[in-house]
Amino acid sequence: MDLENQARIKELHDKYGSEDLIVVLGGAEAEASGLAAETVATGDPTFAGPLSGVPLGLKAYHIFELKEEVPAEVYEEQISMMEMVLDVDEIINEVKTYRQ
Repeated sequence: MDLENQARIKELHDKYGSEDLIVVLGGAEAEASGLAAETVATGDPTFAGPLSGVPLGLKAYHIFELKEEVPAEVYEEQISMMEMVLDVDEIINEVKTYRQ
């Protein structure tokens, strides 16, 4: 997760808290998605960004996990192609690892 996104998420967390805030990820690789989920939950493990040592305790979900929450036509148009070519289970399992 880049430094700019870390800063935005920290600002949103500071404004709204962690109870009513989730992070929706859309990464194509399991490892990158897991790293992003870890960053918003327990802090930036690379110690390079605004969330370095800052455990926000946020729950992260990959967009694949939220399929039922997205209007079908939007999901079909924006996400379904990626669902066909990526290892959805691997990505979801990696993100779930860091969900508290």
